[in-house]
Amino acid sequence: MGFFFSAQPCSILILCCIFLLQQKIKLPKKTARRYPAYELYLYGEGNYAEENKNLILTGIPILFLPGNAGSYKQVRSLGSIALRKAEDLDFKYHFNFFSVNFNEELVALYGGTLQQQTKFVHECLKVILRLYRGQEFAPTSVAIVGHSMGGLVARALLTLKNFKPELINLLITQATPHVAPVMPLDRYLTDFYTAVNNHWTLKAQDLRNLTTLSVAGGFRDYQVRSGLAFLPRLSQHDSALSVVSSAVPRAWASTDHLSIVWCKELILATIRAFFDLIDENTRQITEDPKKRMSVLNHHFVRHPGKIFEENPEVFTELTGTFTWVEVKTSKWTYSAYNDSDGKYFTFPLASHRESYSHIYCENTKLVVILKLQDYPSLSHIVILVPPSVGNKFTLDCEFFKEDSRTIQLPVTNLFSFGLSSSKILLNSTGLFYNVQLQHFNQVYQAFKIHVESHCQSLIERKPSVYRLHIPWSHEDSVTVVNVPSFTEISAKLHMAQPENESRFPVLNIYSSSDCQYEVILKTSFLQILGQIIRFHAGALPVYVVSNILLTYGGQLSTLLSTGQCSEFSLELVRTAKPYKVEPIISIVVFLQGFNWFREIWDSLLLPEVDAAVLSSQDAWFPLVSLILFLFGTGIAYWSAVFFSTSLRIFSSLCLTLTRPTVLSKAKLITPRRLCMMGSLALVSWTTCGAFALFIIYLQYLFKVLTILNLYMKSEFCVFSIKSVKKSLSSSTTAEAANSLKIHVTVLNLFTWIVLLNLPSLVYWLKNLRYHVRLDPDPCRTTAIILVCILEILMNLSTSEVKSSKLLKMAAKVPLPLSVAVLAFGRMHLYKVPHFVTFSLFLHVLCCVV
Repeated sequence: MGFFFSAQPCSILILCCIFLLQQKIKLPKKTARRYPAYELYLYGEGNYAEENKNLILTGIPILFLPGNAGSYKQVRSLGSIALRKAEDLDFKYHFNFFSVNFNEELVALYGGTLQQQTKFVHECLKVILRLYRGQEFAPTSVAIVGHSMGGLVARALLTLKNFKPELINLLITQATPHVAPVMPLDRYLTDFYTAVNNHWTLKAQDLRNLTTLSVAGGFRDYQVRSGLAFLPRLSQHDSALSVVSSAVPRAWASTDHLSIVWCKELILATIRAFFDLIDENTRQITEDPKKRMSVLNHHFVRHPGKIFEENPEVFTELTGTFTWVEVKTSKWTYSAYNDSDGKYFTFPLASHRESYSHIYCENTKLVVILKLQDYPSLSHIVILVPPSVGNKFTLDCEFFKEDSRTIQLPVTNLFSFGLSSSKILLNSTGLFYNVQLQHFNQVYQAFKIHVESHCQSLIERKPSVYRLHIPWSHEDSVTVVNVPSFTEISAKLHMAQPENESRFPVLNIYSSSDCQYEVILKTSFLQILGQIIRFHAGALPVYVVSNILLTYGGQLSTLLSTGQCSEFSLELVRTAKPYKVEPIISIVVFLQGFNWFREIWDSLLLPEVDAAVLSSQDAWFPLVSLILFLFGTGIAYWSAVFFSTSLRIFSSLCLTLTRPTVLSKAKLITPRRLCMMGSLALVSWTTCGAFALFIIYLQYLFKVLTILNLYMKSEFCVFSIKSVKKSLSSSTTAEAANSLKIHVTVLNLFTWIVLLNLPSLVYWLKNLRYHVRLDPDPCRTTAIILVCILEILMNLSTSEVKSSKLLKMAAKVPLPLSVAVLAFGRMHLYKVPHFVTFSLFLHVLCCVV
């Protein structure tokens, strides 16, 4: 095994100011008319761009697909570096980089156009291949690089009915969430994921000619966690590879979601892989799947420190007049400065095989570890040290037995909160040690590892390297430090240990032989919270809505029992308790493990509980839900405080500009309100449901501000919902205060519904010049129902509800709805408005029954 060390972080690729041209490719009229918002471009710069103006192309086609809100211009990083390398080869081989303009659509939040994008890419592939007709080495397939959701669109090509799998033979995805959407805000998004992943699982025969590489950004990518970027386990076959950027040789660094596109080290690895994939006979990317995987493994997994060779020679002739030196000791160091003579060092293995299992050699940048058992016929190891004119060269080698260099370090308990620690002390006499982190196998575990090195002498030493190796996935991380030093390493996982895996994560210490290393491991509570947020932050809106529903039900209950409505903050503290909802979900998940209960559950046509799905993905444990519920309570409380404060400020401003009117009771359903319902329903049906929701939200907000204006003391500008006008009777005051508290809670609840549907509104506004009607619209039906409900509800007072026979039911229903929201909404956020709508519908019925 060999790999390069690099202390450099992932650097940004900086390109000089040169003439750039993104040439628009003319599409067939039918395609352009069907997809007016999309375009296809060819990247070029300088003389290369001028030469390709007539689209007489002779290179190898690569298609770049941008992701969520991504630009087609992001292809520049790949295209420019590939052009520089082609110039170095005198254009013996070169690549033509194409890119698709998806109009920077928010496809990670609105899934209605994912199928449309997929079909457009299919058309682009056919257009690209037609550009090469008549050429001597015309390609028959196109390689694709997809960033973020662009990688998922590329995978979705195989689900199209008329798609020919041979059109693509190589797919590289960058920070693509393959497993599930980050924010499942509409059913079109989740259905798209289901269709793609099911196809890749059930129809693996379509993938036999396709090689896929998925590169994740690591812990710096806060938008797409790396666990989502691993290709689904069931689709892992011989032609699929998933890696994290921190484990990529010569990169060794994490990237954020955008910089993965222009990270210099990753771009260089990708371009080198492209050139190594070229078949000299066809001058296109090789059709041999084994070679493609060998090249990708060479550049992205296990770089041996030399140029890729498809069939390395078994016999190598050692030429030159260099001096031969035999080394018989088990540990050896060689240093040279300004040495004009090269040397061959030979290590006989016969005398070492019985006592040692491995040989380890390192210089400043390269480490090589060989297992002697893998080379039974080998008699000697020969190391060539070339002349080092003007440079200092140091080489260290040693034979060692693996058992003697492996130390077991049990990780601390999850609930130790950093108060206890595990510690080992290494009095280093060797160059390499393995520290096994026992029982470190779950994503919710997180630790801080402190490594302190002390040396006996102050001579200059090579840096020490600490490598956290995860045996079941390519998510290693490397830390390079000077010696002596005190270093802190974060230990956490992107993916839990599979059931069939028995190995533990290992901290590899590449040490100095006369130094002492102290390794201390502690549980990091803050990083555990960080892991919970990283894996489940998308579900926080569900927990907030669940808390507000419990508070809303509590307010209706106090109105039923006392005739008065309590404050939101007080009712939230009283009613929003996790023990009211969490045990029910846990019991259902437990019972679903029994066949008889599952049969009953399926017969009722109920979907699977989201917690059970997350548990099967090793991303769930009971305390996660409790922590998220408490987070939801805090967000609900402080957002309500901010919301109420904002209302009072706006109300105060309105009070200084307008004179408050007197509240007058009127019929709930009037011709004017019916006209408003019909108008907004028509807006929802003909344009965008989220637009209608936004209009009714503004109308409701204005209504609450109007009510609030009537009960503020104008001479003191006291910002309090309880303040009332002296001219009103005490009963009217109490009724108005109760109504206002309910309205504020409903408006707070409705705010989250609007936020969850905001992406489709943004998409509709951005594409209004192409289509007036959003199609498909994920919230059209829900919007029509909510418009009718809220138009009545905003004019409803508590006096009309108190005597209702349905008030008792309306007060009790929010509790089971709160449970249902958590049970079915964590992985399907678009279901949340349905439960809220039902609760508000019962509230409206209270004025009738």
